[in-house]
Amino acid sequence: MDFFDAIQASASGLSAQRLRMNLISANLANIKTTRTPEGGPYRRREAVFAARPVAASFKEVLSNRRKNMMAGVEVDRIVEDSNPPVMKYDPGHPDADSNGYVAMPNINLMEEMVNMISASRSYEANVIALKASKEMALKALEIGK
Repeated sequence: MDFFDAIQASASGLSAQRLRMNLISANLANIKTTRTPEGGPYRRREAVFAARPVAASFKEVLSNRRKNMMAGVEVDRIVEDSNPPVMKYDPGHPDADSNGYVAMPNINLMEEMVNMISASRSYEANVIALKASKEMALKALEIGK
């Protein structure tokens, strides 16, 4: 792995974790949203990551002798939670059904906070790796002096 591969891997991690933090923020902001343009309560969203290979084809990977090396991460897709909404009894709510129950988003505050801490720590780890790559490159340039 050369200098640019290391930077590319860290940059892709930063981008992926930033998107993950945005999704978590949206989940927290909509924790009590009972009506969306799609209809029904807000559905929790989550990013699914996938490894991004170094080269476009397997032959190219073998010719470069970089078997099993990855260059970073990419967001494969964003999925919506398929769990049913939480039914809360609130007959005075404008979205209550005939029995007085309101369909609330199935978002667990504690789970979202743990996910936020995890994304934040992953982001920090990628920043540290990026700084280390930069420092190594600067030290390599000093060798030539």
